[in-house]
Amino acid sequence: MSTIPAIKGVDETQATQRARTPGGVIHEWLTTVDHKKIGILYITYALIFLVIGGVEATMIRIQLAVPDNHFVSPQVYNRLFTMHGTTMIFFVAMPIVFGFGNYLVPIMIGARDMAFPRLNAFSFWISAFAGVLLYFSYLGASGLYAAGSAPDVGWFAYAPLTAKVFSPGHSTDYWTLAILLSGVGSIGTALNIVTTTLCMRCPGMKLSRMPLLVWIYLVMGGLVFVTISPLTAAQIMLTLDRYLGSHFFDTQAGGSALLWMHFFWIFGHPEVYVLVLPAFAFMNEIVPVFSRKAIFGYPAMVAASVCIGFISLSVWAHHMFTVGMGAAGNTFFVFATMVISVPTGIKIFNWLATMWGGRLIFATPMLFSIAFLFQFLIAGLTGIILAVAPFDWQLHNTYFVVAHFHYVIVGGILFALFAAFYYWYPKIVGRMMSEKIGKWHFWLFVIGFHLTFDFMHIPGLLGMPRQIYTYEADRGWGTLNLIVTIGVLFQAAGVLVFVYNLVRSYYVGKMAGPDPWDAWTLEWSTSSPPPDYNFAVLPTVKSRRPLWDLKHPEDPDSDYEL
Repeated sequence: MSTIPAIKGVDETQATQRARTPGGVIHEWLTTVDHKKIGILYITYALIFLVIGGVEATMIRIQLAVPDNHFVSPQVYNRLFTMHGTTMIFFVAMPIVFGFGNYLVPIMIGARDMAFPRLNAFSFWISAFAGVLLYFSYLGASGLYAAGSAPDVGWFAYAPLTAKVFSPGHSTDYWTLAILLSGVGSIGTALNIVTTTLCMRCPGMKLSRMPLLVWIYLVMGGLVFVTISPLTAAQIMLTLDRYLGSHFFDTQAGGSALLWMHFFWIFGHPEVYVLVLPAFAFMNEIVPVFSRKAIFGYPAMVAASVCIGFISLSVWAHHMFTVGMGAAGNTFFVFATMVISVPTGIKIFNWLATMWGGRLIFATPMLFSIAFLFQFLIAGLTGIILAVAPFDWQLHNTYFVVAHFHYVIVGGILFALFAAFYYWYPKIVGRMMSEKIGKWHFWLFVIGFHLTFDFMHIPGLLGMPRQIYTYEADRGWGTLNLIVTIGVLFQAAGVLVFVYNLVRSYYVGKMAGPDPWDAWTLEWSTSSPPPDYNFAVLPTVKSRRPLWDLKHPEDPDSDYEL
């Protein structure tokens, strides 16, 4: 790859590395306020919990692999079910998308750091403490601060399961406090992303010239403000119920179990879009680069992202069709859920239009991106099925819902995250990840994914409940569940290959250089990894593709405007 020309005002030199003692390096990482280091801390933290949550999922699937199994006890199964869901949403998905946002947003808009560096560090450490606090519930069996066991109330913690009489001890309290503290960290990070985007763009970068990734993180930050607050309020009310005699969710004292469901799902469903919007952001950057074409329909993509942000706030109760909201309530939430498919469909169409007629490069990031497009489309179609109230009455709380949800989270978000790892790893580390090992990772994971979640729909259609501990042999679910469990083993092998690739490439990967993908956004104009200050002199941009314009002045689209 030839050396790229430099943008005026961008420092290409690598910062001089000073020899440090191990203690000095640890102190530097513990006290850093550099957005790039904090982004790496978020990502590393999330990867650790990804392995933990994956082990919990594997144990759940081993228990369900055959009928009448007793691999774990019912109590342990309930704890695994709760901890797996909580871990994957709050301590894997949220930190990892915040990690990429932390690392990329300032560099992509030509800034030197986040708007509030100390708040940025505080947000990470409070989130990290929340994860440790949750897992502290496994430790101890006696004493003032003993947790005794992990929480067993499900990741959604429906009332009255969380009442003191049904959930004695402190395990639910650890869950409540961990989620509350995680929310504090999330709001702090969202505030930083929004403020940085609106106030710290480099000269010439109007809103109409921002990378689509930055646009989407701006929308995601706004969603976090709106959705985390009700969840935090619900955790405070639950704590008051458990210890100070209030009755928000105590139905025997005039409270409402449905109140918890409303508060939780006002967070819970927009949270899916908080996570999937960054996945869309990664696609917006990766698909054009490996199609060798500018993104199709930039204004439409921005409008679709904003529309998804607004509409997602009005769909939460499609999780509650079976609670008796009445015809008017059901109709509204059916309509809202149908409507949100329109801007989502625009995005899928625009990605396909970007690829159409392009010179596709099937590198590992593009393979994961293509799989994302296919799988997210299927996830959307099953979501439309569940948006129809009569269908939902039949399928609610079955494994069909579990399959749909994991099609979104794993088939969509996780595949997009893998694409992002392979795409930006050279920028973060300075070395390329192995393409050969990457393709092993891709095929193992895609085979495992489809074995697991394609076949998981079928027992759901046959009536298998989503929170069942075991089942009789005459139900006809045994073979299907065995296939699902075999798929999990393929996925686990794929994750191990991925981790091996991460570690191996750090030491022996090919040197990447500033721009190994021949891309066009500002992060590729700095050295790999970037210096602490990102840019010695802030760059000035004149279009949406500043680096591409400099490298390809003959391109007729080099200075198009909105």
